Amino acid sequence: MTCRQLGGPCDLAHRGESADDVIKAQDAHLKEAEKAGDASHQPAREEMKGRWRRPVKAMGWYRDTKQAFADLPDDPA
Repeated sequence: MTCRQLGGPCDLAHRGESADDVIKAQDAHLKEAEKAGDASHQPAREEMKGRWRRPVKAMGWYRDTKQAFADLPDDPA
């Protein structure tokens, strides 16, 4: 899944065995972008931080993301 598919501004691809792996990769990517001063990623970073702070409220996003991951075609690589 890409950063954009997960609510971010770019097309960096994240890969993982599970949706949780991809979500963790996105979180790390957003942290790195913020640290590097990339303002375009700031809104997505704030949204991600908000989800970690309010996990019950964030369950809809999490379920949608897990479903989107499950709906992706299998990667033959």
